[in-house]
Amino acid sequence: MALTNSIFASTTVSITELRRNPGAVIEEAGGMPVAILNHNRPTAYLVPAEAFEALLEQLEDLDLAEVVRQRRGGKTVKVSLDEL
Repeated sequence: MALTNSIFASTTVSITELRRNPGAVIEEAGGMPVAILNHNRPTAYLVPAEAFEALLEQLEDLDLAEVVRQRRGGKTVKVSLDEL
């Protein structure tokens, strides 16, 4: 029975290829994610720093949105701008 794995990148390289020339792999990817394969199975993704940072920001936004949802309808406190 063969198991299949989804690959979420248009470019793939083996771990061996990555070890040989990581700079070339990054350059050839052109700013897109690269799936790193070990025995033809994805074991990691090489993601450009800019994309990773954007992903972290989105995750933080999702966390903040959840806090807002949890606090909706809760107790409110009236504050004037002068008090701030």
